[in-house]
Amino acid sequence: MGSVLITDDCHPILKEGLEKRGWRCDFLPDITPEETRAVIGEYEGLVINSKILVNRDFLDAAVKLRFVARLGSGMEIVDRAYAAERGVKVRSSPEGNRNAVAEQALGMLLALANNLPRADREVHQNIWQREANRGWEIKGKVLGIVGFGHTGSQFARKLAGMEMRVLAFDKYKPSGFAEEMPWVQEASLAEMQGEADIISLHLPLTDETRGYVDKTFIQKCKKGFVLINTARGQCVKTEDLVEALESGQIGGACLDVFENEKPHTYTEKEKALYERLHLLENVVLSPHVAGWTLESKRLLAEILLEKIAEV
Repeated sequence: MGSVLITDDCHPILKEGLEKRGWRCDFLPDITPEETRAVIGEYEGLVINSKILVNRDFLDAAVKLRFVARLGSGMEIVDRAYAAERGVKVRSSPEGNRNAVAEQALGMLLALANNLPRADREVHQNIWQREANRGWEIKGKVLGIVGFGHTGSQFARKLAGMEMRVLAFDKYKPSGFAEEMPWVQEASLAEMQGEADIISLHLPLTDETRGYVDKTFIQKCKKGFVLINTARGQCVKTEDLVEALESGQIGGACLDVFENEKPHTYTEKEKALYERLHLLENVVLSPHVAGWTLESKRLLAEILLEKIAEV
């Protein structure tokens, strides 16, 4: 069959399954992008997560490549148009971690609403402040979902019993995309911005969605709304977000992703900006781990193996 380079950690079922199908697999989860670029000409298959940028130059060097397989979603790292020109098949497995992302989004929202991060820190220090940690309930609130693909629709399913009004907006889906979920109402973006107490982003990163949530977007929203972002950090302009959190235009934020996810590369301006974000009490933050569960690790590998087999 040929050889496959696996550049990131994944469940062993993927390597084992490929080898059973006749592929020779090199599992090199610590390989760098530069090292990958130097050896890619030897391989017919490539399995990546997020560190490898499969652009035009990379594909030109991958002279034998037949497929690129992405663990998860986030296809902005692959030049799919040029891959198609080169006859390179591209596959991903967003189905594998959509449930994990949806659970994390709900968990972060509940943690924010109930002041759990602060309360946890205080109790660890034997500080007992009940009134200061009085929370608010999501029942009766209006929640808007921007992007109704794999994770957006899965998040909507998690809200079925939450007694909320759920609005959904997806620019690229025809009318009726949420008809199987009677608790979800399809809405325009303007309707959502005017009515939603909570807005959750479930968007890919594209030229259109880069900086999607900026000062203009925020000003059109209901004052004090909560923003959830488990999608891509670059969909939100951090400076505009922090200013809105400090002013009260945004009442709180649940962020698993950030514009710059490599703190060691921060500029002085970024350091100051993220310090302001980290000092806020009305945020819940995590290090891009939505979708990063034991179950999803296996499921991502299983689904990707099936899709590679189709290729």
